[in-house]
Amino acid sequence: MVWYVFVENLLIMKFILINDSVRQRAIEAIKTAPEGYQVVIKQNTRSNDQSSKFHAICGDLAKLGLEWAGKKRTPEEWKVLLVSGHAVATKHEAEVIEGLEGELVSIRESTASMSKARSSSLIEYSLAIYETLKTVKEN
Repeated sequence: MVWYVFVENLLIMKFILINDSVRQRAIEAIKTAPEGYQVVIKQNTRSNDQSSKFHAICGDLAKLGLEWAGKKRTPEEWKVLLVSGHAVATKHEAEVIEGLEGELVSIRESTASMSKARSSSLIEYSLAIYETLKTVKEN
């Protein structure tokens, strides 16, 4: 699969290496690229379906109306809580630092740059948290 995007009159080519034909087109693009251009090869990130599912879970948690740390939380706040909790549960770094105005800031990984496998793990974790909190509310 090949994507062509224009950003500020600059052509950006993105090749998703799904077969030999696309791989060959990527090689040809590299061979003919002007001096100073860059090539980045990286693992594909999470899908739009994964993103939608995760954000739906955050919304469902907010709709439960449970309080966390003394108040009801928005979907965006649940997102921060889930990503932070998932990082700790999966032994990734979690860091809270002093912000620019003396506030506490959680430095967390970006969901947009997560791999598909990491995103799947986050969704599984989030569903487990949702089911646990739903049961708490029902009892």
